[in-house]
Amino acid sequence: VSCLNTFILKCLFSLNEYKPPISKAKMTNITKSAIKAIKYYKHVVQGVEKFVQKCKPEYKVPGLYVMDSIVRQSRHQFGQDKDVFAPRFSKNIIGTFQHLYRCPSDDKSKIVRVLNLWQKNAVFKSDIIQPLLDMAAGLPPPTCQFSI
Repeated sequence: VSCLNTFILKCLFSLNEYKPPISKAKMTNITKSAIKAIKYYKHVVQGVEKFVQKCKPEYKVPGLYVMDSIVRQSRHQFGQDKDVFAPRFSKNIIGTFQHLYRCPSDDKSKIVRVLNLWQKNAVFKSDIIQPLLDMAAGLPPPTCQFSI
């Protein structure tokens, strides 16, 4: 559990002490801590989601970069089939992106850039990415539809 505490307390929430942009060294440190805490991946993902939800607008994009870095490193290290982070992030991805889009308007293009890279590299399926791109264009987020 200490690797989880290190990730959440020391790494993730210490981002607030730095003025964006976040250095490559800091991002690498956060990513390594997250990968080390893979046994607690659900908590790691929840920590990132909570950070994005509660941080100041100027930290929204760095929060996305943390998410991106963790997913890409996990896929690189463990392979696409064994990556646990991307499937977990995709569970609440609409809500996470609703918070991300509360960033300064200049930063929205950075979010779209990450989404386009995810689409190009098949990090998430396009049925997950397309609604997020639509949200960037000002369309409302999809709602869950339940059939009775």
